[in-house]
Amino acid sequence: MNKISTLLFLIFLTCTSGVFADSGSSISLNGTWELSYWMQPEEPITSPKDMQLAEVKHLSAQVPGNVELDLMAANLIKDPMIGSNVNELRKWEGYQWCYSKSFVAPQLKPGQQYQLFFAGIDCLADIWLNGKHIGKAENMMIEHAFDVTKEIKAGESNQLQVILRSSVIEGQKHLLGTFSIGNFPSEESVFIRKAPHTYGWDILPRLVSAGLWRDVELRVLNPARLTDVHYMVANVDTATRNVRLYTDVQVKLPFEKFDKVKAVYTLSRHGKEIYKGSSVVVSPAFRYIMEIKNADLWWPRGYGEPALYDAKVELVDSDGTILSTDNKRVGLRTIQLDITDINLPPDHPGKFCFIVNGEPIFIHGTNWVPMDALHSRDHSFVDESIRMAVELNCNMIRCWGGNVYEDHHFFNLCDENGIMVWQDFTMGCTFYPQRSSFTQALEEEAISVVCKLRNHPSLVLWSGNNEDDCALRWSLQPFNINPNQDVVSRKVLPAVIYEFDPTRPYLPSSPYYSQAVYERGSADQYLPENHLWGPRGYYKDKFYTDATCCFVSEIGYHGCPNLESLQKMMTKDAVYPWTKNHEWNDEWVTKSVRRFPEWGKTFDRNNLMINQVRLLFGEVPSKLDDFIFASQSVQAEAMKYFIEMWRGKKFDDKTGIVWWNLRDGWPVISDAIVDYYNSKKMAYYFIKNVQQDVCVLINDAEGGNYPLIGTNDTRNVQSGNVTVTDASSGRKIYESTFRIPANQKVRIASLPEESGQGIYLIQYQIGNQKFMNHYLYGKAPFNLKEYKRLLQKTGLYAKK
Repeated sequence: MNKISTLLFLIFLTCTSGVFADSGSSISLNGTWELSYWMQPEEPITSPKDMQLAEVKHLSAQVPGNVELDLMAANLIKDPMIGSNVNELRKWEGYQWCYSKSFVAPQLKPGQQYQLFFAGIDCLADIWLNGKHIGKAENMMIEHAFDVTKEIKAGESNQLQVILRSSVIEGQKHLLGTFSIGNFPSEESVFIRKAPHTYGWDILPRLVSAGLWRDVELRVLNPARLTDVHYMVANVDTATRNVRLYTDVQVKLPFEKFDKVKAVYTLSRHGKEIYKGSSVVVSPAFRYIMEIKNADLWWPRGYGEPALYDAKVELVDSDGTILSTDNKRVGLRTIQLDITDINLPPDHPGKFCFIVNGEPIFIHGTNWVPMDALHSRDHSFVDESIRMAVELNCNMIRCWGGNVYEDHHFFNLCDENGIMVWQDFTMGCTFYPQRSSFTQALEEEAISVVCKLRNHPSLVLWSGNNEDDCALRWSLQPFNINPNQDVVSRKVLPAVIYEFDPTRPYLPSSPYYSQAVYERGSADQYLPENHLWGPRGYYKDKFYTDATCCFVSEIGYHGCPNLESLQKMMTKDAVYPWTKNHEWNDEWVTKSVRRFPEWGKTFDRNNLMINQVRLLFGEVPSKLDDFIFASQSVQAEAMKYFIEMWRGKKFDDKTGIVWWNLRDGWPVISDAIVDYYNSKKMAYYFIKNVQQDVCVLINDAEGGNYPLIGTNDTRNVQSGNVTVTDASSGRKIYESTFRIPANQKVRIASLPEESGQGIYLIQYQIGNQKFMNHYLYGKAPFNLKEYKRLLQKTGLYAKK
């Protein structure tokens, strides 16, 4: 095939892979495979017959899996999660791998086809079946499917082999453009469609990996089948709750079946059928419009029930035989992003506000990073991580662009729990190639991902990348390069969204440096949405308090993991961190994070922790237990402060905060509030207090008074009573009732500013529900022992 026809074939496969239920049957090829490996020669081996030219070794492998897990099982490497073991994996980056498996295929009925389906191949693969080359795969992030009807031997043993080339060596063969050089020492990643973090990041190690990391199946496809079903909410009348729902259907039918087969559409809720209709199938693609009366709408957390409907499309033959069925759960909602290109307060303030069903939504959510540095294990952590996001009352998760794309299970959980999803396309902190060979691969990836995920109501935003606009400032600031000339984020991706998912907003980059921002020198104060990292000093520095952005989509603060986690992630002798005078031992340096021992550089998280502890408490404890408590206290107060700073200015000039981040994907020193082992830091409990739907909080003093603020992130009026007490003396500072209008905030009272230091305990009640919050008043540094005493006295933090 030529390049154009190959691309069109892949687009068809990826855009239609979302429908499979009852369109045929499948045989899982997961389980035990044989894994062969050898050092990649100058000319890589791409066929099984040439493997004899290399010094090939063999071992048993598990699919889904990563090669490192199989090497560990064979005692060829140590656990890369522990200590500095990850540094020993560098040599394996130059290896090739061959997965082999034999299987027996069933007999086909007339008109049926075999399809070989890979949910995830990492990454550069040649696929062989019974000695015949059936295709290539060069993208870790998308599904791949191949018609193997002619190659399969029904009822006999079939030999499947997947040969993987070294992503690092192959990546080094590309000529890079000027803009792609200099950001990080991982330029070999730029042309390779792998999760960017695998080459090393500030939150994850360099662990390039390879493998069949998601399911492998042999599918039997029926000749008459649904190939794609896409639901779009065209209109919602919030007053009457009447909804117009478009159902776009694509089918594959033998020609003689057209005009005879019907498509039957059913919509049910809680087992009760609320709509049924049908249409005759006269073409391979068609639209059906449902008018739904008095519908239950899908709402984000706090704003209402995330109502879901069971939607079914059936292909029914003239004799009543059901030929194919597609079942989905759909949510009826509209989504808009009210955004301006520039932020010019106070005369022309910017906008960045999500609007669901016509209602502006104040966002309090978290960033989602890889669940595991070895992605075949991701699924093990998704359920618990979503459970924690629900417990923290996050109404948004931002899927960060250094990761893979999560699977349907993640999005199903978000659908069910009213958690909106901001989805970055998988690119980050780099200027990507502009050549057609790369942009065509990105187009294929985008079509695959968009068509796969677009039916999920939780998905509310596509973002072109993570910090690619910023990257031009980091490495090429003197040259004043305009990010709006980027072909990938300004042309390729928006064209895909326009064609395949036109009802969802698209943001070119996060943060987005529009032409208007660029023309003003790309200064951060002009950004409506921004990432607030900066010097990472005291959390009340002007860098944070004077931030002008309406919406912050990354902001975080470091916190040391709990002792039991440190004991798991490090060898026994390395748990105590310091060799002398707060100089770090090698394992703590690895966890800080360091990509290459020979390179020497780290992201210096350990010293940042020390500095942040010293700024709040004026000292750095030498005992590890005390240091952990101090570090976690600083993180907890900082994260609480950031959220309260934004909530306290709700809809004045602030519309949301997505903090960094919920959970680590590797044992590491980080900003996460839950470590890799799911052990919670103190910040988890503080954030839980300040992300309630209705929160009473105290912001910093203005004109000699602390504003006592009530903020209401529901669509109902909320009333209650509140008491503010000085935790040290027990003195009652304030007591009253309050009333907060729907989806607004109010200033309940002004409390006189204190001259000393202490903690105000805020206790409030709404109906039968009781809540607690606090405010740390006074100027740093604070006495660490007194702070700990007050936390224990008030019960604000009880470690679990």
